[in-house]
Amino acid sequence: MWLWITLVISFLTTFLITPFIIRLGFKFGFVDDPARNHPAVIHKKPIPRGGGIATFIGFSFSIIVINILSGAFSVSKSLIGILLSGLIIVLVGLLDDLYDLSPYLRLVTNILVAGIVVGAGVGITNFTNPFGGFVQLDSIIYYFSLPSFFGFFAGTHSIILIADIVAFFWIIWIMNALNWSSGVDGQLPGIAVITLTILAIVSSQLITSDPNQFTVAVIALAAAGAFLGFLPWSFYPQKIMPGYGGSSLAGFLIAVLAILSGAKLATALLVLLIPLVDSIWAVTRRVLRGQSPVWGDSFHLHHQLLKMGWSIPQICFLYYFLTLLLGVLAINLDTQEKFFAILILGTIIFSLLFTSFVILKKTGLKLHDKSR
Repeated sequence: MWLWITLVISFLTTFLITPFIIRLGFKFGFVDDPARNHPAVIHKKPIPRGGGIATFIGFSFSIIVINILSGAFSVSKSLIGILLSGLIIVLVGLLDDLYDLSPYLRLVTNILVAGIVVGAGVGITNFTNPFGGFVQLDSIIYYFSLPSFFGFFAGTHSIILIADIVAFFWIIWIMNALNWSSGVDGQLPGIAVITLTILAIVSSQLITSDPNQFTVAVIALAAAGAFLGFLPWSFYPQKIMPGYGGSSLAGFLIAVLAILSGAKLATALLVLLIPLVDSIWAVTRRVLRGQSPVWGDSFHLHHQLLKMGWSIPQICFLYYFLTLLLGVLAINLDTQEKFFAILILGTIIFSLLFTSFVILKKTGLKLHDKSR
């Protein structure tokens, strides 16, 4: 019951507060002006950003309320780390909404928030080997202590070297992949809702054997409800954008929850296969063109579909359908089957992205959107 209440509270909170954030966006100037010099801009009029503010408020408020009402889970260091990192992401997102921060500075903040949550105990100590058994990552452990003025984080801590490094890069990768998959109206929140719901289902199935998974399921549904409440305002024609804060918050929460739900990395990889392969292709083509991989361009999958004449709603529903389909597969396949599905489908998706890119470059089609 509490899981569904969490979803409802976060949905209603975000849905009701977003119009207020929209008004603040116009009043204080955190809007995305199509006149700005960015190759990925497709809208024709100024649209407020700031979606990260609305989703974070809905997400964190629902967790606090459920904790007070149910008392079914304790406030752990990892939960504090998640909320603190989420707050930093949203604040940096607000600054980006106002000042268009350098992508290098945003990358530094990715490193910071990943470091905070890993330092709070979120790490990948082992994961299932698709060919049998488990892969252990906790062989090298370092211990250190923080003095009392660090407050909640004071005391003895450990660094599980390989496990923490893997978790660190995993979180940064997912954050950037989701940020790059927020190019058209409604795209990001829809992907986030489906993925977070899948992770919540996976965690809820493990509650009997691992009671700690109740907290994970609560966090996942709080996040899913927040992005579901944001979706009606973000869907075409969008009244507000997720902004860097909203998209990075979605990626951060998904990455962390994939770890906490029993290192279900293969599940998250399969559900997010399209944006993740798109991110690999983005880095590949930028490096091959002598461009920095962190600087944006207009050749993500959604941009290529726009160039082919797809409408924005069509693109969104394609992403929703494929993400849901991959999510259903992720729930029903075993680890080995997920591994081969990721390998085969990932290769196919990458090949299609590369082929369409080559065709579009040869035909010289310009970015256009028949919906606007």
